[in-house]
Amino acid sequence: MASFLFILFLSIPLSQFLHQKPSLFVNGDTRLIQRTCKNTKYYDLCVSSLKSNSTSSKADTKGLAAIMIRVAMANATSTKSYLASKSINNNALMKKVLNECAKKYEYAVDALQDSLLDLGAESNDYAYLHVLAATDYANACHNMFKGFPNLVYPSELGFREDGFKHICDVVLGIIDILGW
Repeated sequence: MASFLFILFLSIPLSQFLHQKPSLFVNGDTRLIQRTCKNTKYYDLCVSSLKSNSTSSKADTKGLAAIMIRVAMANATSTKSYLASKSINNNALMKKVLNECAKKYEYAVDALQDSLLDLGAESNDYAYLHVLAATDYANACHNMFKGFPNLVYPSELGFREDGFKHICDVVLGIIDILGW
């Protein structure tokens, strides 16, 4: 449960807190959000992420996909910052691996940005592939640790990786609805 709350916290953009309205959740078209999220692996994550975004009340399914892509981008950016902060006080090898992981999450953000562009161009198949690429960058980070048996994969990074993958799975489910 704690990891779910952590994932949810990372999925809510900071701007939601800075410009918060009296209610954190949107009262807009909850039926579209619920119908859309039923087609994803992580219904609760999908609903809570979309309802916490004020623009979701006016969004169509494609707009909901774009919102979730931005949630994934915020999550990957947060993980990149986390990795950069952790690389300061470590040994040389750990610092190198953490810096490489930070680059992987930066590439994930780039892939997600491309996915947004693909959605805008009605290239849903490419949008889907770019989201898959973003998740592969997170996998690449994890796999780097396997190459160094003396390095322990940080549990916090594991939680972040899982959260990122869950958000991306939600995006993939929504893009599936849009068709190819």
